[in-house]
Order: sequence, then C-alpha cells, then structure tokens
Amino acid sequence: MSVEFEVQDGIAVIIINNPPVNALSQHVRQGLVEAITSVNESADIQGVVITGAGRIFIGGADIKEFGKPPLGPSLPDVIDILEACRVPTLSAINGAALGGGLEVALGCRYRVGSRAAKTGLPEVNLGLIPGAGGTQRLPRLIGAVKAAQMITTGKPLGAADALKVGILGAVFEDELVKNAVAFLRAKLEANACPVALCDIATPPHWDTDVFDALAKKTEARARGQLSPMKALEAVRAAQELPFREGMTAERRIFMECMASDQRAGLIHTFFAQRQVGKIPGLEQTPVRTLETVTILGAGTMGAGIAMSFLDGGYHVNLFDIDPKAQEAGLKRISKTYATSVAKGRITGAQMQGRLERLSAISEMEDAHSSDLIIEAATENMEIKKSIFRDLDKIAKPGCILASNTSYLDVNILARETNRPSDVIGMHFFSPAHIMKLLEVVRTDTVSDEVINTIMRTGKSIGKICVLSGVCDGFIGNRILKSYRKQADYMVEDGATPQDVDRVMKAFGLAMGPFAVSDLAGLDIGWHNRRREDPLRPEEERYSDLADKLYDLGRYGQKTGAGWYTYASGSRTPILDPLVENLILENAKDKGISRRAFSDTEILNRILFAMINEGAKVLEEGIALRALDIDMVFVNGYGFPAYRGGPMFYADQIGAKAVYEGVLEFAKDDPYSWKPAKLLKQLAESNGRFKPDA
Repeated sequence: MSVEFEVQDGIAVIIINNPPVNALSQHVRQGLVEAITSVNESADIQGVVITGAGRIFIGGADIKEFGKPPLGPSLPDVIDILEACRVPTLSAINGAALGGGLEVALGCRYRVGSRAAKTGLPEVNLGLIPGAGGTQRLPRLIGAVKAAQMITTGKPLGAADALKVGILGAVFEDELVKNAVAFLRAKLEANACPVALCDIATPPHWDTDVFDALAKKTEARARGQLSPMKALEAVRAAQELPFREGMTAERRIFMECMASDQRAGLIHTFFAQRQVGKIPGLEQTPVRTLETVTILGAGTMGAGIAMSFLDGGYHVNLFDIDPKAQEAGLKRISKTYATSVAKGRITGAQMQGRLERLSAISEMEDAHSSDLIIEAATENMEIKKSIFRDLDKIAKPGCILASNTSYLDVNILARETNRPSDVIGMHFFSPAHIMKLLEVVRTDTVSDEVINTIMRTGKSIGKICVLSGVCDGFIGNRILKSYRKQADYMVEDGATPQDVDRVMKAFGLAMGPFAVSDLAGLDIGWHNRRREDPLRPEEERYSDLADKLYDLGRYGQKTGAGWYTYASGSRTPILDPLVENLILENAKDKGISRRAFSDTEILNRILFAMINEGAKVLEEGIALRALDIDMVFVNGYGFPAYRGGPMFYADQIGAKAVYEGVLEFAKDDPYSWKPAKLLKQLAESNGRFKPDA
C-alpha cells in the first residue's frame, strides 16, 4: 500500500510508503484522502500524525507523472481535505519534505521533525511556483519575506533553521513518531490547537520596503528566469488578498509558468542532468576501485582538482616539479578550506579530516601506488608527452592515467605509453573545486572499464560528467571557439564588446564572451592561437584584436585591463576609450566599413554559430547526444538552464530557422558559416536534435 494507516491509542498514524522518495503519486493522493475520510468517520480518533516510511517524508511530485494528463484527486484538493480534518493533524517530518511534501505539511496544524528533516519549495528550479498552496500558507506561517526568500531560491532549510523560522514546532533526536504522538497528545490535553493557516487573514511581519528590496535582489539574481519573479507575485497575493482569492491567483500564475518555454527548458535540464552520465552499453561494465589519487601540478587548477577529490573522501597526493609551486598549492588548499570554515560551509573537523588525507610527495616516483594519476601540467604537448612516458614506467598495473588538457589530443598521450587502454582525458573547469562540469575524454584505445570508472568517480566528487570524443577543444571549447570568432568579427565590423556582452547577458548567459575572456585571461587565448597558427586554413578570416590587446600587456582581470579595465580588487568591467580607439584604428587599417548590428543579429550570430558547430560535433560522434552538448554549456559555460542548452534552444525555435540564418550569414562569410549536414537534414525534415521530443 502507498499509504498505511494505523491507530495508536486514539491517534491515527498515517505513513506514506511510496519508495524511493515517497512521491505524491495519484495512489498516494488517493490514499491520503481515504485515510482522512476514515479519521472523520471515526469518533474514537482524537488526532492524526502523518509521516514517511524510510528516510524521506514526502519528496514532492512524482516525476513519472510529468507531462501526462492529471489524475484526481489534485494535491490542492487533498490538502484542503487534510486542513479541514475534524481533529488536529501533525506532520512528523523524518527527512526531505520538498515541494508538495512541504505543502502537505503546511496543511497540518502542527509540524515537528527529526534532525534529518529538510523543508523546501524548489519548484522555481523547474520553472514553476508551488501549486498547492505553498505561496499562500507558508507566508501566513513564517511571514512573507522569509517565505519569499525560500520560494524564490528553492533552497531547503535544515531542521535547525526550520525550527528557528517557525516551520517546525519541535525537533527530536530519535523515535520521531513516538515523540510526535506524545507532542500531539500534550497539545490535545492543553486544548491548544492553532487555527488552520487558511484561516489566517494576512501574513505576519509585513514590510513593503523590505519585500521590494528582496524583489530587486531576486530579479538581479534570476538573470531573466521568470519563475522567481512569478513566485514573488504569488507571495504578494498572499499579503494583498484573502486566502481563497490568493489560491486562485497562485493557480493562475502556476498555469502561466506551466505553459512557458522556460519551464520546458528547466524540465529538459532536470532530466538531462540525470541522463548525461548514463552511457549506452556501459550499464553493466565493471568499475575499478579508486582510493588514492595523485595530482601532478600544484597550480590553481591542480589545487582545485585536489580539493575536489578531498571533498569526495579520497586520499590525495599533490606533486609539482617546482617545490615553491607545490608549497603554494598546499597553502592555497589550506586557505580555501579555512575560508569555508569561516563562512560556515564546512566544520573545522571536516577541514581537518580533508587535510589529513592530503599528502605532498617530493618525487613523481612516489605516485607508484596510486589508483588514478591526473596530469595537470601546462598546456604543452611535449611536456605532457614526457610526463606520460614517465608515468608509464612508474604507475602500478591497473592505474588509470588521466590528462587535464583543455584542447590537446589525448590519443597522442595514450600512444606514449604501453597501456593505452588505461589513458583517458579528464577536463576539469576552473575553479575545479567549484565548477560542476567534467568532460571525460575517451581516446580511441581506452577501455570501457576505464570510461565507466571515471564517469562514476566524477559523480562521486560531485561532478556532472559528459563523455566526449577527441577533437581540438573537445565539446565545450570547440564550440566556444566557433562563436567566439563571430563575436570578434562583429566587433571588427561595427559592434562593440559591450554590445555583444549586453545582448548575451540579456539572453541569460552569466557573462558575455568578452567579459569571459578577461576573466580567463587573454594570455591563455593568445597562447592557444599561437598553437593553432600552423594549422589555420588560409581562407579562414582571422581577427587580431585580442592579439593587439595582449601586445599591450592587457591580459584581463589579472592585469587590471583587457577588453575592459578593472578597479583594484574589483571584477566590474569599465569601458575603456583605449579599446574603442584600437577597434576603430583596426577597422581603418583593414579597410573595414563598420556598420550597426541589431541586438537580434548579435544574438543570432552567437547562438547559430554555437548550434551549427554543435551539430557538427554530433555528426562526428564527438558528443553522443544533443543533451550532452546542452549539459556542457549549462554546467560549464554559463548558458541559462531555463533555456535548456543550445541544442534544446534550437529545437524550441526550429532547426529550419537556424539553418536559414546560417545560410544568410554565409553570404558574407561562406567559410565560417558552412552549414552542418545534420542541421540541413533536420531543417528539411522538420526534425529535432532531441529525438524523444
């Protein structure tokens, strides 16, 4: 049974038992209605305790019902029935009470929890707002501002915080149901039943100025995402309208969100992030046990990779050929953890435990017993080849050898060893201990066992792993290069860096391409272009604006000047007349007649270049699926999750529109805008990149 019912000395105990997460499926909703009906029909029952089986109270909506016609009873109706129960009700929250789970709890007169209780309304992360009274009842319980903060961020509260704000009335160390029954019985004996939240006229502690300030902060953080602002609209309705009218407003706003493209994009992102690590054909492939990891290179990237593995519970060796660099890396790790302790992100004991699993080794040979060795040296093929030759002699049999290269051919590194089946690419993104994306690069010779092991290992350290084939830049940087060129061409031809950045930020990207260059460092791009010089086709247009900035010593934020200038200690870009003059002089020298670019053209040139190159990446088998490309850009390149990723966005606007745009741009630059065969095929067949859409 999905809902179990028992009576303990006059108290009905209702248990939600719908593994794995006790989701609010139709059977659970119906079971709750039947249980409350039984309570109402029994004169012997004096109160109700609702709890969840296992470690979760109610994990929210049943994702298996997403996109299907709704089946009654609806959750709002279930909660209305619960709220109208003839006897006092209490939710004993034994774990996660998220989304509809918290809304059910809000339908009860009392709420208590275990130390593991977690309460939240995360619907904004799916492009929605709470749709079963959460925006109306929670403000009436804890106040509109606190409720709005929870709802607009989607972040859950732990038991202590939920107790502090008033969601929970008590927290118990153990025997939750027993203590919950005793808690409810004490309230019954004191005849102290509070009114239902639906009967509270308006939320307490209303402050218009504070709420308006929160709205401004939310709008800035949302970067164009609609659901947080819609959630604020619904919470404001709780203040301004009677409860039933507020519920009507919530339903209207919820349905507006349901019909939005952003909701579709976030649902795609939600499922894609769960699917991207599942590689067809490898489900039953064994994995190797990894306990000790050695990182070669103690710079910013190497230290970040080390912290990722320390956070995941691994023993980590850190090596650098330069003892001073190694010492700096160790200090960087300690300082980062100390900062995390100071900010309350981890405890002092957790920091100590991680540092105890970190060792500095003085010779590369000391890595001989490692299960995984990750090379994080400078992006130079000859240096990396030398390292892999040495590792082949040092590493024990079965040790996986990985390179953190961002662009280089991992097949070449594999051929430097006598164990090519054990060599793989692991492209971390900086800062490696924070960024979620990990591109796992499969060589032509790597074994399925090694691929599966690294995909599982990446997940164990909190990464979203995307499998890529070998090509220059793999999935992400290859596509980045294609649209970055278009940004440079537009600035040569008449746009400004701030025009391009403004348009892309308005679309929802975290940063525009020129601000990203300043953050990453123009010196990085310069060295990469020099690597490409011998391979660049004569017919390819080349913009040297970034080279000229490099020659002026403008490397970006690290030097205080790049495409923009930066005040000391600030990351805020400031327009610089020097850059404007350099752009104008460049056009004059090259005989370019600069012209105006509309926002629409800027947006389309960037996005269509991204999509067209993405289609080529799919054609060549570099990416297995369109969703792999989407997850690379959502998790590593600041693409807005509510857009679903570039390939999902292409499906939203139609492959035909993209293809026609590519052909139009090709009139001026046929080399850069060669349409992908797959894009042409989908345009002609009215097809989609996402096959199951």
